[in-house]
Amino acid sequence: MSEKLQKVLARAGLGSRREIEGMIQSGRVSVNGVVAKLGDRLEDLNANVRVDGHHVQISASSEQVCRVLAYNKPEGELCTRSDPEGRRTVFDRLPRLNGARWVAVGRLDANTSGLLLFTTDGELANRLMHPSRQVQREYMVRVFGEVNEEMVRNLVRGVELEDGEARFEDVVYAGGEGSNHTFYVVITEGRNREVRRLWETQGVTVSRLKRVRYGDIYLSKELPRGGWMELELSDVNYLREMVELRAEQETMIDPETKKRKARAQKIRRAVRRYEERVESGETRKPRNRRGGQPAGNRTRTGGGRPGKPGANRSGQPSTRQKKTGGNRKPR
Repeated sequence: MSEKLQKVLARAGLGSRREIEGMIQSGRVSVNGVVAKLGDRLEDLNANVRVDGHHVQISASSEQVCRVLAYNKPEGELCTRSDPEGRRTVFDRLPRLNGARWVAVGRLDANTSGLLLFTTDGELANRLMHPSRQVQREYMVRVFGEVNEEMVRNLVRGVELEDGEARFEDVVYAGGEGSNHTFYVVITEGRNREVRRLWETQGVTVSRLKRVRYGDIYLSKELPRGGWMELELSDVNYLREMVELRAEQETMIDPETKKRKARAQKIRRAVRRYEERVESGETRKPRNRRGGQPAGNRTRTGGGRPGKPGANRSGQPSTRQKKTGGNRKPR
């Protein structure tokens, strides 16, 4: 059965469907020596497909194992594959792949830290990012300036930005001193600098922004800055189910590796802390290395309220450590 060319290339990990559509329109994609056009379909998986002159290994959707990484992005890293100025990017630390590549699920600007997901399945990435899916993203945000209840109501009701109306699904006050206040906010779109721009409409400035949740996947406290971990099969299938993709049957996580990981966790954490202190003063790109533990508990939330990170999907209290810190008190 034929498939749209951009869908096949997205599945091969060459980018989101939107990015690949741009490649096709720019004449960078060819099939059996003929420059592809937007709307072309691939009838034969054995066809000679090339992007920028490089052969692309094509596989059927049933043959590819969908993998997902959770990455704790530090401030200062760029969400791009390469930077002309040689600055660090979010792809520098990720493990290398053969016959596939990591696709970022959305972006975080250079001054924003926290949870960033990567997958080998471009179709999964495309659906998770699409505004129609209304996938919740939760951020911890520190603002500088006085915030009153009327301002919070404005942000929840919706305010007009230059690219249309935007709003927070919820705003929860988490404390502060003087003119610095911390909130947890939830959005369901991924517009450029949306959280910062929303607060700016109320005359306050965001001084720190960190994503702590994407859907029901929480940023683990055990995952250090610049560290990554591969999500287990149950977590991968949660994401796939959410965007109406069939369940994955395989995982690349080796059970023996998981056992060794548990025994060596304390040593690796100490090594990571040391490496981060050393590398913080260097300009070279860091080595790829694993970070964090297997994915922990998550909770599904309804009605736009941020989920409690200490609860599991069924809503029962978790016996494991909370994924985000602090008791949240609504204002």
